[in-house]
Amino acid sequence: MTLIAQISDLHIKANGRLTYKKVDTHAALLRVIATLNALLPRPDAVVITGDLVDFGAPEEYQTLRQALRGLQLPYLLLPGNHDERQALRVAFPEHQYLQGAHTLHWQMRIKGLQLLALDSSVPGQPWGHVDAAQLQWLDEHLAREPQLPAVVMLHHPPFLCGIEHMDKQPLRNAEALAAVIGKHPQVERVLSGHLHRSVQARFAGTLACVAPGVSHQVAFDLAEGAPANFVLEPPGFLLHRWHPQQGMSTHLCAIGEHPGPWPFYDANGLID
Repeated sequence: MTLIAQISDLHIKANGRLTYKKVDTHAALLRVIATLNALLPRPDAVVITGDLVDFGAPEEYQTLRQALRGLQLPYLLLPGNHDERQALRVAFPEHQYLQGAHTLHWQMRIKGLQLLALDSSVPGQPWGHVDAAQLQWLDEHLAREPQLPAVVMLHHPPFLCGIEHMDKQPLRNAEALAAVIGKHPQVERVLSGHLHRSVQARFAGTLACVAPGVSHQVAFDLAEGAPANFVLEPPGFLLHRWHPQQGMSTHLCAIGEHPGPWPFYDANGLID
């Protein structure tokens, strides 16, 4: 069994500043770290699918790095539209997978599961794009081991969700990504963030899953012309479970401590 936890959209700021003058994203990250550290069985890795910091500033990445020292699990980083590639590289020099090509795409194998990360960030833009070189790289890696289950990850979801202001900043070449993934049925999931909500859609013959934000969420409003608002709904993360006989399942998990657990049954059977 392989367990991959996915957190997303940390939007870390430095010097105690609040995101949008309201959200303590640093405290939110510390809460999700405590939750991840307490999980049993323990995840094999944590993937963080972009928008690691809020403005790509070096001091924000240092604040992120310091917080992640408390995470007792291996973690892997992807950039989002709020990130700055070179500042991210400099802040995490020991993460060798970030130090290669111009874009921050990488491959990792974890206990019989192949993780393939794409860099959909476009400097200075909120929308996403995966360039032709990355798509070729993805196609080649998937073609080499067609029997190895794979998870493809990027920041921008490859589908529209109906929240208008988010759909204005999509992955602009989702069709090109679909053309590659559709050739490789071993792709079990396409994982992303960006939407600050848990959303799923069929994509290229597989399932695309968006992780919620670990602090603030995009307001759920499907009305035409709805404003770009956020809400402090309960945050969460995704846990992807791969089993060789049972396949992959994805769990939406709550952050923090909550009442319970309590039993369904006692000595007399189902409790009434």
